[in-house]
Amino acid sequence: MESKPRLNFVDRRLIRQCIHCGLCLPTCPTYQVLGSELDSPRGRIYQMKALADGRISPDDENLRRHIDLCLDCRACETACPSGVNYGQLLEHTRELIRPGRNSKNSKTETVARELVLNRTFTSGPLLDAAGLALRTYQKTGLQRVIRQTGLLKRVSPRLGELEQMLPEMQGGVGRSSVPRFVRARGKRRYRVAFLSGCVAAQIFGGTNQATVRVLVANGCDVITPDGQGCCGALHVHTGDRKTARDLARRNIAVFEEAGADYSIVNAAGCGSTLKEYGLLLADEPEWAERAGEFSGRVRDVTEFLASIDLVPPTGELHKRVTYQDACHLAHGQRIREQPRQLLRQIPGLELVEMAGSDTCCGSAGIYNVVNHDVSMQILERKIESVLATKADILAAANPGCIIQLMHGLRKRGVAMEVAHPIDLLDRAYHLT
Repeated sequence: MESKPRLNFVDRRLIRQCIHCGLCLPTCPTYQVLGSELDSPRGRIYQMKALADGRISPDDENLRRHIDLCLDCRACETACPSGVNYGQLLEHTRELIRPGRNSKNSKTETVARELVLNRTFTSGPLLDAAGLALRTYQKTGLQRVIRQTGLLKRVSPRLGELEQMLPEMQGGVGRSSVPRFVRARGKRRYRVAFLSGCVAAQIFGGTNQATVRVLVANGCDVITPDGQGCCGALHVHTGDRKTARDLARRNIAVFEEAGADYSIVNAAGCGSTLKEYGLLLADEPEWAERAGEFSGRVRDVTEFLASIDLVPPTGELHKRVTYQDACHLAHGQRIREQPRQLLRQIPGLELVEMAGSDTCCGSAGIYNVVNHDVSMQILERKIESVLATKADILAAANPGCIIQLMHGLRKRGVAMEVAHPIDLLDRAYHLT
């Protein structure tokens, strides 16, 4: 008889750390929406323990459903008095219950996981081709025609729903890229390497350019290394740790060659994973030390800028701004005050806090695709909090959050700008 997969010793130790106090429940978005103990961190840990003990099969559909419904937002980690590393537990569990090929997963989920993550995101040429196709679709007016006629919704209501989530892509049909090297303005203070990302590079090229400009204005030589690729965050979160490790090795080697003081990233989800390369490759002797050293040099752009003597922006931006904490910035990296600190540096800007700013918006990588209905319920709660602030601009430091929040506001017919904090800082630098 084939032995059942078991969680390793590290995971069992993490499981035992949970004291079942339930303080995580009020912070869990899926528990708030679905009201089921099995869709809470505590309930999922019970199921993980049953899996580790062999009382539940990794092929169990109920187990897979409850584990897949987790956003991996890590809000429970912030609330946990015992310091349970729930994200690590979840990702190892998803690795065990993968693949979903034999499950009753939808065709949409199969395509999202296999075609998009395992093929397109791991191939630079395919990613560029997909980005070009989407920008052409949008910038030529074809998207407007498709939406006006409702053709896509008639062919596939599900596909029509997902198409509505496409954000306004920055730039023109051509991809807005950043130069390989930009020299610091004035005296050089730092040499940094910039991770341009995969989604960000295709959709938010303007934000990438703004990031480089702000770094240059603050005395940084900025290198954007050739050969870098997807950080592997989406793969880690969906249980494909093998592909994530392959991507990690490539990025470590590329960024080592840059010889930079710091590796800078402007996407919260990417930054969280880059900082955990040491954990991801801990069992590989030839890579573990290199991964740890690489992770130690990774900084979110807001984290980095808040830690240095920032060149003060002088351009006034008279806007009321509210800030959404990206989960993997607030909970994954414990970075909360730094983005707010930067926003407060902008003359004329009024920063107003929203209720539950660190509650997930429902984006969570490809969660809003594979668990669309639950994602939209979570998003609706978030948009209510956003609108209550009466802000002019909603700031968020993660591409996935920005896409999700734009979609939620469009559904409500609200013309509120959604921007990365660095976009606003860059704007203030150039208003003079």
